[in-house]
Amino acid sequence: MSSLFLRTLRDDPADAEVPSHKLLVRAGYIRRAAPGIYSWLPLGLKVYRNLENIVRQEMDAMGGQEILLPALLPRDPYETSGRWTEYGDNLFRLQDRKGNDMLLGPTHEELFTQLVKGEYSSYKDLPVILYQIQTKYRDEERPRAGLLRGREFVMKDSYSFDVDDAGLEHAYQLHRDAYQRIFDRLGVKYVIVAATSGAMGGSASEEFLAECEVGEDTFVRSTESGYAANVEAVVTPVPAALPIDGLPAPTVHETGDTPTIDTLVDWANGALDGEYTAADTLKNVMVKIRKPGEEWEITAIAVPGDREVDFKRLEAAVEPGDVELLTDADFAANPGLVRGYIGPKGVQESGFTYLADPRVVTGTSWITGADEDGKHVVGLVAGRDFTPDGVIEAAEVRAGDPSPDGRGVLETARGIEIGHIFQLGRKYADAFGLDVLGESGKPVRVTMGSYGLGVSRLVAVLAEQMHDDKGLAWPRGVAPFDVHLVIANKDEAAVAGAQELAAQLDAAGLELLFDDRKASPGVKFKDAELLGMPTVVVVGRGWADGTVEIRDRSTGTATAVPIADAVDAVLAAVRGEA
Repeated sequence: MSSLFLRTLRDDPADAEVPSHKLLVRAGYIRRAAPGIYSWLPLGLKVYRNLENIVRQEMDAMGGQEILLPALLPRDPYETSGRWTEYGDNLFRLQDRKGNDMLLGPTHEELFTQLVKGEYSSYKDLPVILYQIQTKYRDEERPRAGLLRGREFVMKDSYSFDVDDAGLEHAYQLHRDAYQRIFDRLGVKYVIVAATSGAMGGSASEEFLAECEVGEDTFVRSTESGYAANVEAVVTPVPAALPIDGLPAPTVHETGDTPTIDTLVDWANGALDGEYTAADTLKNVMVKIRKPGEEWEITAIAVPGDREVDFKRLEAAVEPGDVELLTDADFAANPGLVRGYIGPKGVQESGFTYLADPRVVTGTSWITGADEDGKHVVGLVAGRDFTPDGVIEAAEVRAGDPSPDGRGVLETARGIEIGHIFQLGRKYADAFGLDVLGESGKPVRVTMGSYGLGVSRLVAVLAEQMHDDKGLAWPRGVAPFDVHLVIANKDEAAVAGAQELAAQLDAAGLELLFDDRKASPGVKFKDAELLGMPTVVVVGRGWADGTVEIRDRSTGTATAVPIADAVDAVLAAVRGEA
């Protein structure tokens, strides 16, 4: 270590919020170059390379073939697919000296599709699975949490090409199985959840989420079944329609200053017979939605008043479009929208779209806005007094909601996305005209899958899941070194013995980090705990008694072994036999 390019820090970096960010910087694995951009130092690069090799081994074992495409890409392919616009501000755009539009690749469906189209022309060439491990770029508005959400990151992205849907499903399952092997080898705690496809397009989609309290993704799972889903992908169970016959006609009431759900419920419980809660009201949230290449369209999102609109769910529901709340200027330009008192009638008579939560079924009766200041309508019945223009999944999902599979209720948890697999279908093949000559002699449109795995992000995920209050605790498969050998004795014989032990361990084929610095034992022990090698060997005071100490970083156990048996004992510990 005396010559290793390494500087550990005692204090957390000022900009670090999560444990992985703090520890990877403090331990000298990474250094910040700019917001969301990090340099890999020797120890960090070793972890990254080890992890990358595990990913590569499993991809090769399932039949994938590795290639490498450029990160600097022309605009035209992304214009063809529509994603030059769909990606919005997240895309790094630039121009060359001749004024040609270029981008830094966020993902490579377009380039892979073009490549296969240029190389293959017959069904006999397929199926094929191609992959790369490459740096990607996304212009994150607020990069945070170190390697967890950066602007530059390394991803394994692979793509399958088949002549039929059965082949696509097989390739999808191959990737699903390979991802599970990768994460199992790493010891990651993860769940597989149903997900949305987003700007990627396609149909079937699943995410692999590492369970973590600091995760940005909220997911839900059933208490009684294997159902699990990202909140954006949760499909609300639709209640049965209710009978309309015999329901009282709607009545408009003067409700005074009641622009919020809370004030409306207070009024109802004071002015109407019976007891009312927010669930009896219908909240109408006004937004504007813009599809790619089109103008903004004002839209109402109707949800039961006891729920908020979850903007992540709303954004997923309208992708690849954009969505924003109406501004003061928007309301001023549309006097038919009376803020705080909006109802379905005012929205639709103003020529705007009215989308409702799946729970707003025929026969449900609501208290909602009457489109006049200080007035609400009571007993407005869906399917009789108003009919939504469509259904939208935008209401928040809560713990205790019925599970969509009908078994149990949902509980919520947080996770970090580490993998995402898609059955793209023919979206990109259609865009680029990717056909091969079929067995019948007629052209066949190729079907595709896309499969991403966050390689650099996994380094941070392991740090999040495998640390304690003293530092990192790497799993054996990715640790920078097998063994961290610490000299904690200034006696010349002990120093010489440690050097001989280091040579023997090296000769036995172990990767060894040898702390030969002139620092105090306390400093060395703290660094050993911070750096997180799975096995720590201490040549200390026990040397005089003929022993060395072997410590397991993850369990904290320490065992004294005779010097003569030290090499065999360390080998057993590294192999998991101790």
